[in-house]
Amino acid sequence: MINSVNTRPEILWRQVWGLATLLAAIVFSWMAYGFYQPIILEELKFAELVGWLGIWQGLLVAIIEPIIGGLSDRIQQRSGSRLSMISVGVVSAGLIFVVVSLLIQQNLPIGIRWIVPMLMTVWVITMMIFRTPAIALLTQFAPKSELPQANAVLVFVLGGIGAIGPILNILLNSMGASVTFLVGAIALIFAAYILQLFTPKHSLHICSINQQQIANTPTQMFVLIFIIGLATGVEINLLLSIFPQQLQTQLPNLTVEFIASAILLVSAIASVPLGDWTAQLGANKSMLLGLGIMTAAMGLTVLNDSDKLAIAFILTFGISFSLVFISMIPWVLSKIHPSRAGLGTGLYFGGSAAGMAIVSLFIKQLGSTSMGAAAFLLAELVFIVAAVCIVMSQKFRY
Repeated sequence: MINSVNTRPEILWRQVWGLATLLAAIVFSWMAYGFYQPIILEELKFAELVGWLGIWQGLLVAIIEPIIGGLSDRIQQRSGSRLSMISVGVVSAGLIFVVVSLLIQQNLPIGIRWIVPMLMTVWVITMMIFRTPAIALLTQFAPKSELPQANAVLVFVLGGIGAIGPILNILLNSMGASVTFLVGAIALIFAAYILQLFTPKHSLHICSINQQQIANTPTQMFVLIFIIGLATGVEINLLLSIFPQQLQTQLPNLTVEFIASAILLVSAIASVPLGDWTAQLGANKSMLLGLGIMTAAMGLTVLNDSDKLAIAFILTFGISFSLVFISMIPWVLSKIHPSRAGLGTGLYFGGSAAGMAIVSLFIKQLGSTSMGAAAFLLAELVFIVAAVCIVMSQKFRY
């Protein structure tokens, strides 16, 4: 990846790293939210919401994220930039974080405690206002042929921060919810400022299209994007929710959290060589290969009882995770008209949120232990669906 900075000047690497900074702040904020959400709900006597709130929020995001993506496209066409929408979303999310941090310090009366879970849901929606438009900026930071290399930087950051999750959880616990949410708000606003600083308007790639032109992407392609997002969301969430526990039974000296972190660390390291290789292979083949390897490894993990093979599966999961994440955005953006980048990205992430909700409901109904076989069967089903949709999508390309 470092070599790519020097040899591929057509990629706006400064802007890509600015976007990676914002992604790092987003990941940190989600980790803070995920760590403290159940704790806060239990303290406020909303323990029954702990399992269901995430499911309902995932389904809500599945509806809202494509709408936000489409709105960002219209703003892009009118003003020539998505940065204003990103700024509004970041400031709103930061303010809500600050309000929640202040409220949880108070001894709220029972009658108004519902305000906190409501604000948490609004915060989740607000995060959508800038995540999809921010990722859609990749179309302006790199030519489509180079998108895998640019996206590999984001995967490197995502995997790297996820890998230090156990250490971050210790830090978050020591800071307390109020301080953590304040830090999250500051991180979001600072990262958005870095992105704005690194992205002057004159530096953006100008799309060679008439902005008034009506995008000619068939409706069925948008449907395929949502379905593939859903299938990928199910696969990834099964991988990180169920299979570290499966591997832990084969590696009893390691914790579940350490195994999950090891998978993400491998994905971050693998993103360095896989960026160039994925660009050569093509997004269609890379997505199929990544999902196929991931699904096959899930099945073999269920059957495995060897600690040495378990380590090999950690490496395999990490590489396949990296391959899927590097490929997914370039795949989406290669299938739709450039003026619909936000809608396409929003549909993919909306489908992924629906997939997360499905896995959460799956775990809630069956439990997260001793369900490796059921998880593999579900993963196999969604892989077949994703493979069929990817094959069907090959006739679409921009």
